[in-house]
Amino acid sequence: MFLEEGAKAEAAILNVNKGPIYIGREAEIMEGSCIRGPLALCEHAYVNMGTKIYGATTIGPYCKVGGELNNVVMIGYSNKGHDGFLGNAVIGEWCNLGANCVASNLKNDYSETKLWNYPAHRFLRTGLQFCGLIMGDHTKAGINTMFNTATVVGVGCNIHGSGFPRNFVASFSEGGAAGFNDVSLSKFFDIARRVMARRHVELTDVDIEIFNSIYEIAETYK
Repeated sequence: MFLEEGAKAEAAILNVNKGPIYIGREAEIMEGSCIRGPLALCEHAYVNMGTKIYGATTIGPYCKVGGELNNVVMIGYSNKGHDGFLGNAVIGEWCNLGANCVASNLKNDYSETKLWNYPAHRFLRTGLQFCGLIMGDHTKAGINTMFNTATVVGVGCNIHGSGFPRNFVASFSEGGAAGFNDVSLSKFFDIARRVMARRHVELTDVDIEIFNSIYEIAETYK
């Protein structure tokens, strides 16, 4: 186990028998959490009270996590602060998963998963039995959102409502199982600026250029 300067872990169970635990600068594991390594908790990241992490997980800078996680990578500045399961998943930057949001990582029939492939414009076999949620930057999921096994959600999406959304959601889409509408770039930039300002980060001209390009590409997948 390695703790950087300012790292905190109080009244938590930390098990390094299966792999190391790294707690970055000013990161914190709150009381009641049960952690199995390997885990990398990067700088200024938080593990909320009573969280269960089963290992093979990286929580990026300034992320907040809670609930149950297994084999997850969160890139940075993203939140999954409440109860709900997330496994075999990759979550981009500036994402938020609402309370009781859950994402399946195993099909009911235990069969091989298929995942959306952007170059092929279709779903392809992964060779994996376990495959969870793949979520692009600046995407949000409302409370009680449910994701099917091996779901791919693009950049700048807002997922909400009852039922399971489809297994591929193109970037800049808003809705859920009942259907999707387009998210305008002006609305996206307004939200992104508000979200980033809470962490004292500015949306740069380079960011805007990147998102403009993604928006144009996304039209081919809708």
